Formats: sequence, structure tokens, C-alpha cells
Amino acid sequence: MAKSEIAILVILRIIGIGALFALPAVFFPYDWMNAIHGQLGLGTLPDAPIVSYLTRSLSALYFTLGIVTLYVSRDIRQNRGMVSMWAKMACVVGVLLTGIAIAAGMPKGWIFSEGPPAVLMGIIILWLQRISSEAPLE
Repeated sequence: MAKSEIAILVILRIIGIGALFALPAVFFPYDWMNAIHGQLGLGTLPDAPIVSYLTRSLSALYFTLGIVTLYVSRDIRQNRGMVSMWAKMACVVGVLLTGIAIAAGMPKGWIFSEGPPAVLMGIIILWLQRISSEAPLE
């Protein structure tokens, strides 16, 4: 396996494993979520059904995407098209998340810690894929 392919594998696995940590948030009591919300400087978390649903379903979605990312990373040569799509979607979603965070008035730390890194990871994976396609297969 080429070094660029190993780098793709490592990036995908780190992101996939990281996303698995979203699962516990699905089950957090409101008080815990409110405390985290407050620590982020966002004030009191609204105690409304839609807020509970959206926070928990988003955590479940991140967990699910982590599983998919880990599955795709099992064989990046066989799943080359899926890896490419994953990277392109990371770029698109990263731009969208950045815009949403800005429009929502999120703190700068939040804005710069989610969307831009997603775009950067997508670009890096696409670049590494290009390098790996130019390298001879071992």
C-alpha cells in the first residue's frame, strides 16, 4: 500500500472513530446538554421537544456516519469511488456548516472548528487519492 493510501486510511479511521463518540450524547439528560451549552458560552439551552430531537438525532447521525466512514476505510482501493464521494461531500458539508454557524451567530471557535476542518480533510483526501492513483500499485 502506498504512503498516500495509508494516510487516507489513517485520516478516515481517525474521523470515523471520533464520530463514534457522538453516540453517548444521544442519551444525555437535558441538564448535561444545558451545562455543555452554557460552558460554550451559548446561554441556556431551550428545553423544547424540537431541541431535544435535533440534538439527539444529530448525534445519532454523526455516529452513523462514523460507522460508514470506518466501513469505507476497510478497503480504500475497492471503495475508491466512495472515498472520493466522501471527500467531496466533506467539502460541501464543511462549507454549509460554516455558513450555517456564521448565520446562527455561533462563537468563532465553533465556526472554525467544524466546517473549515471538514473542507480541509476533504481536500487532503482528494489530493492523496490523486497521488495514490499516480503511484504504481504494489
